[in-house]
Amino acid sequence: MLENIIMYGSALLAVTVIVYMLIKKLDIKIALFFMGIVLLLISIFMGREIVFEGFNSTGFALLDPLQVIVQQFQSTLTSAGLIILILGGFTAYMSHIGANDLTVQMLTKPINKVKSVYILVPIIFLLGNFLSLVVPSASTLAILLLATLYPVMKQAGMSMLSIAAVIATSATIIPTPLGSDNVAIAQELAQYSAFSDLTVTQYVFAYHAVISLPTLAFIAVVHYFWQKRMDKKSTVTESDEEVELEEFKEAEGSTLFKTVYAILPVFPIILLLISFALEIAGVASVTISVEIAVIISFILAIICELIRHKGEGKEVLASTDKFFSGMGNMISVVALIVAASVFVAGLQSIGLIDALQQAMGNTQGQGYGFVLPLILVGFTALIVILSGSGIALFFAMIPLMVPLAEAAGINPIAISVPMGLAGNLLRAVSPVAAVVLIIAGTLKVNPIDIIKRTSVPMISGVVFMFVLSMVVFL
Repeated sequence: MLENIIMYGSALLAVTVIVYMLIKKLDIKIALFFMGIVLLLISIFMGREIVFEGFNSTGFALLDPLQVIVQQFQSTLTSAGLIILILGGFTAYMSHIGANDLTVQMLTKPINKVKSVYILVPIIFLLGNFLSLVVPSASTLAILLLATLYPVMKQAGMSMLSIAAVIATSATIIPTPLGSDNVAIAQELAQYSAFSDLTVTQYVFAYHAVISLPTLAFIAVVHYFWQKRMDKKSTVTESDEEVELEEFKEAEGSTLFKTVYAILPVFPIILLLISFALEIAGVASVTISVEIAVIISFILAIICELIRHKGEGKEVLASTDKFFSGMGNMISVVALIVAASVFVAGLQSIGLIDALQQAMGNTQGQGYGFVLPLILVGFTALIVILSGSGIALFFAMIPLMVPLAEAAGINPIAISVPMGLAGNLLRAVSPVAAVVLIIAGTLKVNPIDIIKRTSVPMISGVVFMFVLSMVVFL
C-alpha cells in the first residue's frame, strides 16, 4: 500500500512539474533530467532495480541515475541523435549557400498567375506544407511566405485574416524522413522485434504518409470553404497601417543554376523516395539510409559550389564548416530525446509503467483499442493549445508508446502517428504559438481572430486524421 502511494505520488508530482513547464513555455530538458534522476533515486530507496536496457551499475547506487544519463547519451548519439545532427548540418549548409531561398523562390513564383482569391487558399496551404520540407521551422517559414507571397495574395484581393490563417497553417504534417520527430519514433520502434530494422524512410512512407497526405488534402478543402464563409461574415475592420515585411531578395543566375540549387535541399528526399520505391518493387535490395542520402547531397552541393565559384575553392571548402556548426545547433534536440528517455526510465523504475500496463491489459479484446490513442491525442491537444508547442511532449512520450500499446493490445503506430500529427496540426490553434504571434504582429491583426480562422480547418483535420488512423492501424 505504502509503495503504491509513493509510486503514484512521485509520478504525479513529476508529471505535474513537466506539464507546468510546458504550459509556461520553459525549456524542459533540465526538468526532465532532474525529475528522471529523482524518480530513479526513489526507485532505489524503494528497493527496486533501475529499469534500463543494458544498464551497467557504477557499484554505488546513488551514482547509478547519472550512469543512466551517460548510457542514454551514448546510445542516442549513435542512432537517432546522429541522424538529427547530420540533418541539422545539412539544413544549415543549404541555408548558407542560398539553396533554401531558391527553393522557396522557384516554387512560389507560379502563384503570381493564380487570380482567384479562394483557389489561392488551398494552393498556398499545400505549397507552404511542401516548403516545410526545406524550412522546418514554422515561424521562419511564415516569415518567408509573408515576404514572398503577401503581395500576391493582397493583390488578388484576399482578406488579411485569410492570409494570416493560410500562412499560420503552412507548416503542419508533410511526411518527411528528415523530420527529427519521425527519426526518433522510427529508431524507438526499431528496437522492438515487431518493427526490427524499421528505417525512418519506411516509417514515413509506409505509415505516416498513408494518413498525413489524405489529411492535408482534406484540410485544404475545409480551408477553402471556411475562409470563404468567414470572409462573408467578417465584421473585422482591416487596419490601414502599412505592413512591414522582411525583404526577400531574389537570387540572380541562369535557369540551370536556379533549378539545380532549388532541387538540392530536397535531393535527400528524392533519393530516399527512389530507394523506397525500388525496394517495394523488388527491383533493388540496396537501402539508402537518411545519413547516406544527406551526405551524398552534401557532397553534390559542395561540387556545385566549386563549379559556381571557380577559382575560390579555398573559400568554398572553408564554408563547409557551416555544416558542422549546424550539427552543433541540433544538440539541444538530442539532449531533449535523452532527457525524455531518462525521465521515462524513472517512471519505469518506480513501477508506474508496469501498473499502467496491468490496468490496460484488462481492456484487451473489448473493442476499446481507440481509447488510449484518444486520451493521448486529447492530452497533446491540451498541452499544445496552452503552450503553443507539442514537440517536447511528443519526444517525452516516444519511449512510452510501445509499452503502452502492447499493454492495450494495439499497434504502436496507432499511437505514434495520430499523436505526432495532432501536435503539429494544433499548433496553429494556439493563441500563444510563436508562428501565430509573429503573423499577428506583422499583419497587425488580433491573434484570436487568426485562431477563429485556423481552428475549424485544423480541428477538422485532427478528427479526420484520428478516425483514418484508427481505421487503418487498429
